Amino acid sequence: MHEAIEPIAFDYVKFIIVRAGSALLFSEFGARHVNLGDVVVLAANTLCGAEPEGWVTTTTLYLDPDYVIDQVFWQHADRFTDRFDASEFIETNYADPAQVVRIGEDRAGLLMPWLDELTALSVEGRHAEHFYRAQALLSTVFDIVVPHLALTGQRITPSQRSTVIPSVPRHRAFQPLRAEARKIAELLASALDRRWSVSELADAVHLSPSQLRRVFTASFGKSPIAYLTMLRAERMAHLLKVTYSPISIIAASVGWSDPDFAAQQFRRSVGVAPSEYRRISRKKPLPTDPE
Repeated sequence: MHEAIEPIAFDYVKFIIVRAGSALLFSEFGARHVNLGDVVVLAANTLCGAEPEGWVTTTTLYLDPDYVIDQVFWQHADRFTDRFDASEFIETNYADPAQVVRIGEDRAGLLMPWLDELTALSVEGRHAEHFYRAQALLSTVFDIVVPHLALTGQRITPSQRSTVIPSVPRHRAFQPLRAEARKIAELLASALDRRWSVSELADAVHLSPSQLRRVFTASFGKSPIAYLTMLRAERMAHLLKVTYSPISIIAASVGWSDPDFAAQQFRRSVGVAPSEYRRISRKKPLPTDPE
């Protein structure tokens, strides 16, 4: 990669292995420099953007959250009753949604041939035929990376990441399965600046507020309002980069009329203040922008 990647979130867990070069990453861990020997681990629905420092080469693994739960369940099968125990274990012990893991250049070198083979199998297709080989290769990657993940031992806040992991097993196609959830996501994306309420959204799809939260969280891993916050931060990051508009105007355009609250939400999602993100992401100096 030679060009910047604006903060974006996906509905699956990501392992980003840096193979060469370096970059400045933005996520909930703040702004971090990464280079060879670093692995970035992102929970589902976690914003992350990158600014290559010249260039950077990476390989990214995309993991369905249900698959991750199953791996943890079988890893600790002697202590869990069912996969719901595994889900709770992940939420408690891996509460940080974004981590940069330093495995070192030597260990990173071990990963390279395995990553190359995984990439080749993915490009070739025939996933059913290659399933066991791909799973074996993935397990070797986990064996190197997972022991270096930071454990929290408890949630930092009562709600931290508590809605990231789906509550029930399901088949996923990296898209919502319920039409109601898709419609709500489209409504939110079409009017970011609107002051949405859960009751209003529930009425739009003829569900009760509690049903809507359950259906939407099962599809997107976040409550509707948390999902809206993510969309607003994502849009705000784009506007900070491509326009000269004052930060307060940009914040209002995505639905945050209070600049201080907007800065707080943006920093929580992207890792840096709006003004700092603008300074770093722009390739040419900006005039002084009012806050």
